[in-house]
Parts: sequence; C-alpha cells; structure tokens
Amino acid sequence: MWIMYNIFSPPMCTGPNAACVKSYLTKNPKMELELMVSTKMSAVAGDMTSVWNYNNFSLMDTVEKELSVSIPASTRKNGSLYVHAFLYPQGKSHSASSALVRTSTLITTYALPRAEFINLLGDDGGNKTKKPGAKNKPHTHWRSRLTISVMSDNITLDRRAIPGEIYRYLKITSDGKYFYPILFLDELGFRLKDLLPVNESSTSMPLTVTYTPISVGKLRMWSSFLESFKMLQGLGFTEKDTDEIKGIFADTNFYFLLLTFGVAAFHLLFDFLAFKNDIQYWKKRETMVGLSSRGVKWRCIQTIIIFFYLLDEDTSLLVTIPAGISTVIELWKVKKVYKLKVRRTGFISFTWEFGETTAKERETEEFDNQAMKYLSYVLYPLVAGGAVYSLLYVPHKSWYSWCLQSLVNGVYAFGFLFMLPQLFLNYKLKSVAHLPWRAFMYKAFNTFIDDVFAFIISMPTAHRLACFRDDVVFLVYLYQRWLYPVDKKRVNEFGMSFEEEEKAKGKPELKEESKKTK
Repeated sequence: MWIMYNIFSPPMCTGPNAACVKSYLTKNPKMELELMVSTKMSAVAGDMTSVWNYNNFSLMDTVEKELSVSIPASTRKNGSLYVHAFLYPQGKSHSASSALVRTSTLITTYALPRAEFINLLGDDGGNKTKKPGAKNKPHTHWRSRLTISVMSDNITLDRRAIPGEIYRYLKITSDGKYFYPILFLDELGFRLKDLLPVNESSTSMPLTVTYTPISVGKLRMWSSFLESFKMLQGLGFTEKDTDEIKGIFADTNFYFLLLTFGVAAFHLLFDFLAFKNDIQYWKKRETMVGLSSRGVKWRCIQTIIIFFYLLDEDTSLLVTIPAGISTVIELWKVKKVYKLKVRRTGFISFTWEFGETTAKERETEEFDNQAMKYLSYVLYPLVAGGAVYSLLYVPHKSWYSWCLQSLVNGVYAFGFLFMLPQLFLNYKLKSVAHLPWRAFMYKAFNTFIDDVFAFIISMPTAHRLACFRDDVVFLVYLYQRWLYPVDKKRVNEFGMSFEEEEKAKGKPELKEESKKTK
C-alpha cells in the first residue's frame, strides 16, 4: 500500500534550496491538439498529413472521435505508417516549431493474416485454394483504435528527484521554471482484435481516437508496464503472447484493476497451495478406494483435448504452457490409477507392470462403472448432436479444427458430468473421507476467484460458463461433507483410519497416565 501511495503521490518540491519546476498548465491551461500521419518517424511538415484538429481542447474531458484516414500507396504495398500528436498553445499557428510537445508511434504493424473460416460441407469440401506462402507471410495491419492522454495532475517536481517513469516524457522550458504538458500515446490499448488488414485497394482506413486525461500515478504504472512488455519481447515473447495481459489493463476500469491485483495475488497463492497438496496427496496415495478412477482418466483426456485446442487456436504461451504442465500432471495421475511401474531391462528395453486391485477397489470400480453407464446415456447424444450442429452451421478452418472444436465443446459444456461419478461414489459409500479435502478447498477458492476473472479476461463463452459449472459441483460436495460426517473407523485418503493412526502413535497420553498410576 505504501508503494502504491508513493506511485500516485510523488514527493512534492519543498525547501528553500530545491530546484522546483511547475506544470506549464498552471501558466497556460488552454491547449489545442492535432493529429497527423506520415510514412516516416522523424517527418517534417511537408511529409505529414493532418487528420484531426481538436481546437476546443478541454484537459479534463473524455472525447471520442471517429476518423477516416487516407492510406498512402507505399503503406498499401506492405509499408508502414506513423501517427504524430502535437500540442499547441491555444491560438498559435499549427507548425512543428510552435508545438510545445510532440510524440509519435506506429499506427500499423506486421502480422500474419488470420485463418479463413469455411463451410466444410460446401462445394469445395474444405479444400479452398489459397496463394502459396500467403498464410506465413506477415502483412501490414492497421491499428483501428488510438488513445491519447495528457497528464492532468497539477504537481510541482524537484528537478533532482524526478521519478524515472516520467523522466523520459519530461520537457522543461528554457527558463527552467516549468515543464511542458506530458503527452502520452497509450500503446497498451493496441490490441490484436482491433487490427485490420491493409490491402492494395484500401485507400482509407477507420480510426477511433479517444482523448482521456491521465493521472501521474497511472502514467507511471503504464510506463512501467510498457517497459515490462518490451523485456518480455526481448525474451522471445511475441505481441500475441502479451496481448491478453494488455487487455486486462486496456479494457478494465482502472480502480477495478487495482482490486484485481489483490485478487490475483490470492489466486497465485491458492494455485501454489493446491498444486503442492495435490502432488503430495497423489504421491502418497497407494489405493483407489473411494475415488473415481474413470473421473481421473476422463479429466486427463479433457486436459489433453484442451491443450491441443489451444495449440490449434495459436493461443498465447502464457496460457498454453500451464495447460501443457497440467497435461503432464494428469498423465502422471493416470499412471498412479493403474499402479503402473516401468522397469528398465536393457539399454533401450523396458517392461510394464500393472499393480493388482483389492476387493475394496473392485467394489469402488463397480460403483464407478454404474455411474458412468447412466451418464453415457446423456453425454454421448449431447456431444454427437453438438458436433453435427457445428458441422452444418458453423464455419471452421479445417476438418481437424472441427474435430477439436467438437471435442472441446463437449469438454466445456458437459465436462461437469465427468465430476458426477465421484458424487455418486460418495453417495454409495456414505463417506467423503477419501477425498483430498485440503487440495480440494484450495481449488474451490480459486474457482470462485475464476468467476471474477471470467468478467475481466476475454475468453470463449463456453470457457466462461465452465468457470461457473464448477461452483455447482463444489456446493454439492459441501452438502455431502455435511451429510456424511467423519467416521473415524473409515480409511482416509492415505488408506489409514483415525484409530489406526492412534495405535501407530502408541497413544502417548495414555502411557503417561499409566506411569502415574504405577
């Protein structure tokens, strides 16, 4: 909290020996804003074209303007285009020499063309001809949204203690008493979803310009975020990899974003605790009594399907990598279910050994099979019907994409059915003592946190609904925990009962009493 306070309230310039600089806006608050475009970063007046003049400029108002920008021939031929923002004193002529401040950025970027969606049952049978190599060649794309801001806080800075985040934007007058208004082009607002392809026939492109004031604290945070994204790109992350993170900042209310930081910290904590306890639980688990083995196997299949779906959709590495790790963990759990042991018999030869099942495990397996038998009557027709509907009415990139999409729809929409066999086992055994409740509770807390993130982060509707389906199952688990109180004679998740643990400990408190009686 103290760090956040210092970010939003930088130290004021005080003292007789301080070298103070005031905001130029206290001297002349009336400004005019002009937006120009050119094919060069350091363009002169003759190379630029004006696209918007905001003469009745009000510093504290938020304004949105729809523009149509003419595209030069060089840009249409896979070239670049820059946007330049100028701030002038009101009433002054609009020339580069009279501008108080100027800032520039690229309004175009290079990106791969988006995959075309086609009807797989059309005349071409999903084999639409394409230009060779066109898909893998980056092409000029237009950023259709631009946000411009001026720092609105009236602060006085010490020239010897200027915060590093705003130092790069600061320009001081010749007399050293004032700093010019800080003009900021919000590159965090550049989203991939707003990109439009620029073709040779594109003579003009739409541009939505938004002016909004920015506080000194938000400016410092946004500047730090931009530097962090540049560091990620230096580590090999592409713009697509960081796009979803940028969306959290660009598409979310700022104060709601601060709340999200706190929630995300708890989410990370619960993720770590759930991961730690889940691994510990399955590492010590030697029996599947009371646990749905089919549920574990189906969950593994779901994770694999989602992982390949994310790869097919070119999802960010920030999402794909955790999904891949989850896939490996789920495969390890399946190995524990089958009690599989791999023994090396030679240099490149191995043998596979499956453990034997006990009578209680076979009883659990019978209940598990019974539950899945009932669920199959509902699950298979729903998945098949959804796949047929998707094939008839929804365009897809390829037959492979249709297969993955159909499987993922089944996982997202009906995945909660795979959780029901465990509920059925709990009902038959009249116990929940066999469940890893510590890891389960951490995951449940994260489920409710995911409900909050479902409204913040852009995601498919099916995935958003999947966040809420887990809440229903969790509430049923809680009801079963209340309905079936702990029986100290039943085995826990490690195959031991409470009474056996007391015998193993030797009941030291009883030994102390026996010594006293002697």
